[in-house]
Amino acid sequence: MGLQSTFEVREEVLIVRLSGELDHHAAESLRDKWKDMMYSTSIRHVILNLENVTFMDSSGIGVVLGRYKEVLQLGGEMVVCSITPSIKRLFEMSGLFKIVRLEENEGFALETLGVAS
Repeated sequence: MGLQSTFEVREEVLIVRLSGELDHHAAESLRDKWKDMMYSTSIRHVILNLENVTFMDSSGIGVVLGRYKEVLQLGGEMVVCSITPSIKRLFEMSGLFKIVRLEENEGFALETLGVAS
C-alpha cells in the first residue's frame, strides 16, 4: 500500500497526516519531506495525525523520534493524535508516550497548542 503524507501549517503548528504503512521503505522519504517542511516554514509545534496508519515498524518510530528532537530544539512540542490501537501499543512499548503527548483528535491537539481549529 505504501505511505501517503500531507502537511499543513496553521500558525506555528505543522500538522502531519499519514496514511498507509510507515516502514523502512517509506521512512527515509518521509523524514526528508518532514524536515523540509519544518525548516522551510516558521514551525514551533508538530501534530502527528496517525488515524489512517495501518502499519508502523521501528523505522517509523525512528522518524518520529528524530523529528521530536528537532521540535524540542525549536522550543516546541510534538502531539500525536487519532492513533489506532495497534500503533498505540507500539508507541507504548517504545516509551514514546513518556515524551510525546497523545490527544484524542486533531481539534483537541490544536486547542492544547493554543490554535483554534
